[in-house]
Amino acid sequence: MTIIIVGIGKVGYTLAENLVADGHDVTLVDNDPAALGYADDSLDVLCVKGNGGSMDVLRSAGASTADVVIAATDRDELNILCCLISKKMGTKYTVARIRDYDYALELSRLKADLDIDMVINPEHATATQISRLLRFSAAADIETFYRGRIELVGFKVQEGDIVAGEPLYMVKKKLHNIPVLFFAVNSGSVTSIPNGATVLSPGDKAYVIGEQHGINMFFKTLGRVGGKTKRVTIVGGGRITLYLARYLSKMNIDVKIVESDEQRCRELCEALPEALIVNGDGTDQDLLASENIEKSDAFAALTGKDEDNLITALYAKRCGIPKTIAKINRQNYYSIIDQLGIDSIVSPKQITAYFMLQNIRGIDSSKGSRMEELYQIAGGGASAMVFTVAGNTKHLGEPLKSIRFYDGILVALIYRDGAFIIPEGNDYIKENDGLTVVTAGKPLGELNDIFRE
Repeated sequence: MTIIIVGIGKVGYTLAENLVADGHDVTLVDNDPAALGYADDSLDVLCVKGNGGSMDVLRSAGASTADVVIAATDRDELNILCCLISKKMGTKYTVARIRDYDYALELSRLKADLDIDMVINPEHATATQISRLLRFSAAADIETFYRGRIELVGFKVQEGDIVAGEPLYMVKKKLHNIPVLFFAVNSGSVTSIPNGATVLSPGDKAYVIGEQHGINMFFKTLGRVGGKTKRVTIVGGGRITLYLARYLSKMNIDVKIVESDEQRCRELCEALPEALIVNGDGTDQDLLASENIEKSDAFAALTGKDEDNLITALYAKRCGIPKTIAKINRQNYYSIIDQLGIDSIVSPKQITAYFMLQNIRGIDSSKGSRMEELYQIAGGGASAMVFTVAGNTKHLGEPLKSIRFYDGILVALIYRDGAFIIPEGNDYIKENDGLTVVTAGKPLGELNDIFRE
C-alpha cells in the first residue's frame, strides 16, 4: 500500500518504521527539516517538507492516489483538516490522532460527519490499558481481543511456582488441562516461542493465552489471585490521569492524585469531585510517605518525565504496594524495568502506533488471508496476530502435526463456529477460521508466511 504519514514525532516515526518493515511505500510529511533528515537517513521513505494541512503539500505527497493518510501531528485541528482534505482528494482511508478531551467526547460524530475512518486518542487508549492492568493485578502485561473473550497475559515467574524448573510438557500435566497455552517467554533480553521442552526459571516473564475463565483458573492454581483493588494513588495529573480516574470511579475505586501544578490541581478538583487531589511534588518521598501511599493497593506514575516515573514507581514498590505501573516512552529504558522490580510499564506512543497498525494491516487484504488484529508483546520481542483464513491458505484440512512451520512460529488459537480451540497435533485449520499466530520478532506479511515448504 501507499501510505502518507503527516507528523514525524514519536508516534509517526514508530509507525513509519513498522510500515516500511511490512513492505509498504511510505511518505513522510513534516515542517521540521531535522526530523525529515533523520527519517530520510534511517528509513527507506520519501520525505516531503511542508504543512500537512496544505492541499498543495498533500498533493505533492501523493494524497490523491494514496491508500492511507495518517495525521499524527501534535495539533488536533491540523490532523482533522489533513484527513478532511486527503479524503476529498481521493485518499481511500484516513486516520487521525486526536488528544483534546473535548474532541474525545465526540469521536463517533467526528468520524461520521468528517468522514474520518479511524480516530485514536493516545491518552484514552493508555488509560484503558492501565485500567485492565488494575483489574487483573497478577498481570504484568495484558491484551484482550475477540471483544474481550480472549486474553494475552504476561507474568513474572517466581521462586516456588509450579511452572518453574520443569519442562512445559510436565507443567501441563500439573495444571490438569487448564485451557491456557504458553506462547512466549522473555528471559533477560531474549524473547522466544516455547515448546514442550522449554523450562521456565524464576525471573523469566512468561506469556499465556486463553479465555477469561481459563486464565482465571491458571492464576488461581498459581496462587496469584489477589484481593480487589480498592485504593489507587496516581502521580501526575495529565490527560491519562483524567481518563483513568473516571474509569476507576466507575469501578468504585478510591483515587488519590498527586500533581505539582496548582492550577492543574484546581482543574482536576472540578473535573473529578470524587477524587482526592494533592498539590505537591510526586517525586518527594517525604510527601508520599505523609500521604500514606503504602496503604494503596496500586500505584501509577504518569508524569511527563520517564525518569521521575521510574523513581516514584520504584519507591512505591519498596513501600510494599502490590501493583506498580510506570509510564515510559523511551524504549532504551525497557531493559532495566525488570531489574528494578516495577510490575508494569505503559507507553502511549507504542499503544497508539500499534493500534493504528492493527487497523492498517487489517485493511491490507490483498494477499489473501486477512490480518484482523496485531499485538506487540514482550517489549516488541514477539507479535501475536489474528488472521481470517482464506480459501487460498495452504494446508487447509491437514493435521497441524504434519505441517512444517518456520522456527519461531506458534499456532496459538483457532476460532471456529463461535468456539475457541487451543490446538494440538491432530487439529487443523479451514477456511473462515480465526487463527491466532505468534511469532518471535516482526509480524508476518500474510498467513502463508508461517509455512516452511
